[in-house]
Amino acid sequence: MTEKYRIIEKFVLTLTILIAVAPHTATAQMDATQELMRARVEQIHVGMGLEIEGVPIASRHLIPLLYERRDFEPLWLDSAKRDELLTLIRDSTKEGLDPIDYHADAIETYQSRSGDADSPRFIVDRDIVFSDSLVRLGYHLIFGKVDPRDLDPNWNFNRDFGDRDSVEVVQAAIQAPSLRQYVMDFFPRGQLHQSMKEALARYRAIEAQGGWPPIPPGPTVKPGETDSRVPAIRTRLSAEFHVEPDTATDPALYDTTLEASVRAFQRRYGLDVDGVIGKGTLTAMNVSVEDRIDQIRVNLERSRWVFTDLEDRFLVVNIAGFRVFLVEDSEVIWTARAQVGKPYRQTPVFRSTMKYLVFNPTWTVPPTILRKDILPKAIEDPDYLATKNISVLDQSGNVIDRHALDWDSYRSGRFPYILRQDPGPTNALGRVKFIFPNEHFVFLHDTPSRALFARTHRTFSSGCIRVENPLELAEALLDDPQTWNQANIDRVIQSGETKTVFLNEPLTVLMMYWTAGIGDDGKFMFRKDVYERDLRILEGLTGEFQLALPLDLESQYNVGR
Repeated sequence: MTEKYRIIEKFVLTLTILIAVAPHTATAQMDATQELMRARVEQIHVGMGLEIEGVPIASRHLIPLLYERRDFEPLWLDSAKRDELLTLIRDSTKEGLDPIDYHADAIETYQSRSGDADSPRFIVDRDIVFSDSLVRLGYHLIFGKVDPRDLDPNWNFNRDFGDRDSVEVVQAAIQAPSLRQYVMDFFPRGQLHQSMKEALARYRAIEAQGGWPPIPPGPTVKPGETDSRVPAIRTRLSAEFHVEPDTATDPALYDTTLEASVRAFQRRYGLDVDGVIGKGTLTAMNVSVEDRIDQIRVNLERSRWVFTDLEDRFLVVNIAGFRVFLVEDSEVIWTARAQVGKPYRQTPVFRSTMKYLVFNPTWTVPPTILRKDILPKAIEDPDYLATKNISVLDQSGNVIDRHALDWDSYRSGRFPYILRQDPGPTNALGRVKFIFPNEHFVFLHDTPSRALFARTHRTFSSGCIRVENPLELAEALLDDPQTWNQANIDRVIQSGETKTVFLNEPLTVLMMYWTAGIGDDGKFMFRKDVYERDLRILEGLTGEFQLALPLDLESQYNVGR
């Protein structure tokens, strides 16, 4: 320990002794409290760290500034305000968070102690613990506990307070008529977040009632067949949904009323809706309620990452749900099925801005697809390019005779030319593409592979998003019924001419990944974690909170002196 630290520790100890023998007047007590608070803040400032009765203080920048601006006066003298924070901490479970991360035990202990409640040391320590608790909780409610940048280097969503001063925000929260309302109103989350909170409460109630028992393995069960597991399947579904009473005289008969419930289950879980209880359906039924609760918690965390500072109108792609949504004024005004990247060519999560779309687009083969897919086939058979209506261009855009090239020389992977597919029925982008510049070369587009939209799990692309009914989306985005109605769009398509059309206003595009949320029918749904991304988030949620907030806390909280 350095000499500077020893001096500070000695100062704090001496000050505590002086406080104990000081005259017990209100003024003297307040002066002593402020001096002790000053000493605590100085201890945090010099980097010694601070632990109060086993509670590590994480906010090493914000708390010192908070008390310096108040001339080191306490913030939490109002018992009702402290009770409100305790309630907010307990209710953090409704957000899928853990009250232990916010000093729940220490807060409850402080609220129950009364014998030394007037001592300056008690007041100072309590105040710092309460402030640190609020900062931690507020940080997690606004930004999430898990930092998405630690999980995904592509993450580019905004994670800051904008132009709001965080010290003023914290002080305003404490002094607000309702601390809870202030925190909840700070960043409105919208209906999806609220629906996930309601689902979390519902599944925790199911857990409290004992959850559901596992169903034994066995052969596929089809409607009209009998199986000894049918009563267990009925019990399983009844635990989660309303199931019509058994109408069959034989309880082992898979009757039509149970079939309706199985089909509803399959829709809810993104399975083939065929009423057949096969391996996939049985596997989904046997996921425990505890695991479903964790799945909801993971997706609540994801919603905290993104549902801040959004415009009234935006486009969102749910990669795991294979769905595209156009949202306006918190309402979905258009939606369609989508095909997304294969598990080994995953569609990335990011945010961008759409500025224009292109009818009858050409397709310039991106580097990865060129190297891994097209070039090997062209080397083996140069006429392969002709079957796909693909031209070879030099870097100036001039067409090169493919027969004049020495294709064997490109087996090393170096290819100095551009491959471009002309518009037409076989074009990989179909009749329209939607452009939002990004480093991943990812965009939305039509596709000639339309039969694949009938599949349940649609991981077929090389990373881009293939959209069902893309011309409907084009009409909705252009939002100009006089000029860009379906009849006029069809005329442009039939002309074969490549035409770029700019949107009236740029549109935010969110490429997201949710495995739980609102389904097409407005009911809560679960989806398979096709890219296996949930586990790391869950580990972060259940792990211990770091002793210090992220190093860029000052930029995220907009802390200034």
